[in-house]
Amino acid sequence: MTGRMVILWRDVVLGVTDLRRHGGRSVLTMLGIVFGVASVIAMLAVGNGASREALRQIRQLGSDVIILNAVKPAELLNQGTRHRIMSVYGLTFEDVERIKATVPGVHLLVPVKVRREQVVNPAGVVDVRLVGTKPAWFRLVMHRLMAGRLLTALDVQRRQAVAVVTDTLARRLFPLKPVLGSYVRAGGSSYRVVGVVSSVSLSGMLQSVAGAEDIYVPLSALRERNGDVLLRYKSGGSVRERVQLHRVLLKMARERDVEATAAALRTMLHRFHRRDDVKVKVPLALLRQAERTQRRFNIVLGAIAGISLLVGGIGIMNIMLASVTERTREIGVRRAIGASRADIMRQFIIETVVLAAGGGVLGVLLGFALPWLITRFSGVDTLVTGSSVVLSLLISVAVGLVFGLYPARRAALLNPVEALRHG
Repeated sequence: MTGRMVILWRDVVLGVTDLRRHGGRSVLTMLGIVFGVASVIAMLAVGNGASREALRQIRQLGSDVIILNAVKPAELLNQGTRHRIMSVYGLTFEDVERIKATVPGVHLLVPVKVRREQVVNPAGVVDVRLVGTKPAWFRLVMHRLMAGRLLTALDVQRRQAVAVVTDTLARRLFPLKPVLGSYVRAGGSSYRVVGVVSSVSLSGMLQSVAGAEDIYVPLSALRERNGDVLLRYKSGGSVRERVQLHRVLLKMARERDVEATAAALRTMLHRFHRRDDVKVKVPLALLRQAERTQRRFNIVLGAIAGISLLVGGIGIMNIMLASVTERTREIGVRRAIGASRADIMRQFIIETVVLAAGGGVLGVLLGFALPWLITRFSGVDTLVTGSSVVLSLLISVAVGLVFGLYPARRAALLNPVEALRHG
């Protein structure tokens, strides 16, 4: 074993010596591998960075959350505004009670009722969303409290006419007076402002169920003052709708129960809703779809960047074939003094692997630098992973082996007598 290691080390030294003797050519040959490895790492870093940001937002939406949305059925959308028939659809409080009674593992359940209203102030008319909900809303759709307090269970129990507004809306409604303690009139009722929250939700994509122009009031107070019937007049007619709840948010105690619970909810809602007026949205499914898309995206990027490695391998093969021609007499001398075909073949394979591995190491260094430069000057998020570095190095060594086999075999098959006569 020691003897074999000595022979291998000797061949490595011989290979490095010959490569150094033709330093300029060796460096130019390595450039194909250098840029190939660097492009693989850089492209995967860009892809991983973009995917990480998308996945982070979906995870912030809540991989343990299920969202039930009321949807107006197609047949009601097509009936127009001239009909006096009341449209009845969406989630009900009976649905909420059924969920509480039959669905296990629910950590939080937040019913939501939304009304589009207008608030008149000295600056003009402001379109707002009057959101009737419960205190658990602020535990799920987290907002930073900027002043005052949030809604409480006592507010809901006593049907208090209090409101929490977003900071964006507060600046529009009360530009010259204190917000806390002021009254805002929406939907025909006045609510005393007791708190101000940030208009940007800390729950990332759960911002999609919130809004910058929201007024949050106790659900019980909103129902008591406005009921469940919405009557709006439009050109040519009116719209009459009865919707008890527009949305229900469920936070599961365990993420692994999300998909099974969503399937059970679909079955239950289909049983009690003749129309297709409730949609079940599962962010966890979006997360898994995004992860699958990321894997496919990385494979495509890696394959595109791998083409440059293939080009680098072809360059190595061409240079090694030229080296075999130049060193034909050397090969003949080595064969004449006892070197076997295996020794000759091993020597040339070692040289190609040294070229490829050296190019791979330099390519890794450049591969770390390129994503940093991309992030620095373009602001695009990048992420270099250990797997992309190891994969690039392994591919560069494999390229050296594969593209070095033919030149090495050609050198080993040279006739010693003809090789000695060469040049």
